[in-house]
Amino acid sequence: MKKMISIMALGASAATTGCVNVTAPDKPIEINLNINVTQEVVYRLDGEAKKLIQQNQDIF
Repeated sequence: MKKMISIMALGASAATTGCVNVTAPDKPIEINLNINVTQEVVYRLDGEAKKLIQQNQDIF
């Protein structure tokens, strides 16, 4: 019986001792993102369109 009482007392004291504090930081949070975006464009021309461009090179 004494063991049971001491275990209960220990459990009760452990349950009441914990405390959690949450505070905001003094400095603002800084997030650095290093992003590298690479784009590759692949195009195909129709045979007739290719001939038209070669005949009229000054249109572009």
